Order: sequence, then C-alpha cells, then structure tokens
Amino acid sequence: MQVVVAGAHGFIGTALRRRLAGSGHHVRLLVRREPTAPDEIGWDPGDGRLDPDALAGADAVIDLAGVNPGTRPLTAARKRAVLDSRVDSAGLIARTLATLDGPRVLLQASGIGAYGDRGDTALDESEPLGTTFFAEVVRQWEAATAPAADAGVRVVLLRTGVVLGPGGGALKPMWPLLRAGLGGRMGSGRQYWSWITLPDEVAAIEHLLSADVAGPVNLVTRADRNSDVVHELAHAMHRPAPLPVPAWALRLVLRDFSSEVLGSIRAVPAALDATGFHPTHPDLASAARWLASSRS
Repeated sequence: MQVVVAGAHGFIGTALRRRLAGSGHHVRLLVRREPTAPDEIGWDPGDGRLDPDALAGADAVIDLAGVNPGTRPLTAARKRAVLDSRVDSAGLIARTLATLDGPRVLLQASGIGAYGDRGDTALDESEPLGTTFFAEVVRQWEAATAPAADAGVRVVLLRTGVVLGPGGGALKPMWPLLRAGLGGRMGSGRQYWSWITLPDEVAAIEHLLSADVAGPVNLVTRADRNSDVVHELAHAMHRPAPLPVPAWALRLVLRDFSSEVLGSIRAVPAALDATGFHPTHPDLASAARWLASSRS
C-alpha cells in the first residue's frame, strides 16, 4: 500500500514506519519543515497548509501527530498546545481527504484517556467519554475527523493505551529506577493500566489498514493493576521494587497529567479482538520478559 504517515518521528511513529517499510509498504512522511527527501511531504497544520495532490495517490493516511503532554508541566499554554496540535492536524487531514476520491482510509491517533478514571469497570469502545482534561482532548480530537467520515473515508480512531517499549513511552522515566531496584507502585497501585507493547502497537496499526472496522478501537492488549505491572517488570529484570511513589507527590509534580498515571482505566480490546488480531505479547509476563531482554 501507499501510506502517508504524520508524526512519524515519535516513539510510536519511528517504530511504525520501520514496520510498514519492512512489510513492503511504500511510506511517505508529512514533515513540518521544508522536505529534503523524495518521501517527504511538507505541511503546516497550524496554518492549514497541506497540498491535496500530495495525498491523492495514497491508499491510507495514518495521523500520529500531536504535542507530547508528558514532557513538560501542563500549564494553560501547554494544555492549549496539546489540544490544538491534535485538532489542527486531524482536522486538516480529514478536510483534505474529504476533497479527494482517495485515499479511503484514515487511521487517527487517539487515547484511552477518553474514558477518564472509571475504577474497575471494563471499558469497551461503546463506553461514553469522561470529563477529564484528556477526555475533552479526545472528544475534540476525534470529532475533527468528521469531514473524512462524512465523505465516506473509513476512519479508525486508535485509542492507544500505555505503550510498553524501550527508549520511550510510559516507561521512559520509570526505567532507570526499575533497573536500579528503586521502583515501586504509583499511588495505591490498584489503578488499572491498559497496556500494549510497542511491537504489538505497530502490528495492530498495520493490521487495521485493511481490517473491516471503523470508529474507535482500543489499542490495548489487556489491563493490569499498576502494582502488578511494576512488580512484573522488576521481576523480569531480577530487581526489587520496594519504593512506592505517593499519590500526593505525583499530583504535585505532574498536575493534570497525574490523572493518566493515577487514574484507573480498564480498557478492553473488544473491537481489535473482533478483527482477529493476535498480539505477540498477550500477557504481562511475556511483555516484561521482552522488555527486559530488549534493554539488556
């Protein structure tokens, strides 16, 4: 397939473009600077600049673009940047696709933060959206794809969970502590973390390029309690995890982003399972072993 990817240089995007190229897809990248290679397409979501002809020959577009909310304090300005970067990118791509005869597939990044803190309730894609800051981001982010869906494009909303992988994602700040034997549960540790490994994340995205599904898809493998995730990772590295991080400290440091760490989101991959996708790492033990070996 001819696939155009936005956000191809991030943690997931880097792995995805390698996966797609390795599978024989022809990948082109949307970049926010002057293109320097034949496979690059210049665009500017903030200014609404994207040449429709650049997408006309593609079979699918995958949009992973957006400011990372976990790298800086979520001030009012940072919240606006997180929201605008997603809505501007998704909206521009959707409006552009709506003017074309093709491509007919848009895989749009989203997140399980859509549901908010829901305790022990199992959450499939039919659940209503929550009321947190991140749930509101998702609400507007996903709504921005409406022009493409209204024009007959198959739009898949990739509600990604905690992505476990070396070098980035949720584990990036945790990894040095775990390797030093200084990790521990976060808050009570009873909150559910819905996770997927990086190889399964990108394999699922590739699978959804041709799967017969539209609308929200929870990109998770399963949900486990935070204390179990931390324990299993430490066990795979033959390290203890004796030092819990109190909830008040996480709220003080992370502010609004603490809801993503302390909130309990027990998402289940109902739509993904229905497509016949089978993860390489189906349980926490196998995921932890892979992570430990990939960082050795």
